[in-house]
Amino acid sequence: MKTLIDIDEQLLEEAMEITKARTKKETVHTALKELIRARYRQELISLKGSDLLELSFEELKELRLRRTKKHRLNKKQ
Repeated sequence: MKTLIDIDEQLLEEAMEITKARTKKETVHTALKELIRARYRQELISLKGSDLLELSFEELKELRLRRTKKHRLNKKQ
């Protein structure tokens, strides 16, 4: 999908340097993936010590596998 957005050029250049991305598109994709991962981490951290997150290591691995498969399916579309 093509989208026209204004991005701070200095911010984009810095992100390209940090990520070692070769293109602006790759940089934006990497940044979005990192943002999503960070938010998932924040959600999990906020559940630490609560009764909501009482999953075994195997259950967590299964959830991650399902999320990864779902992401791959969405990416192909």
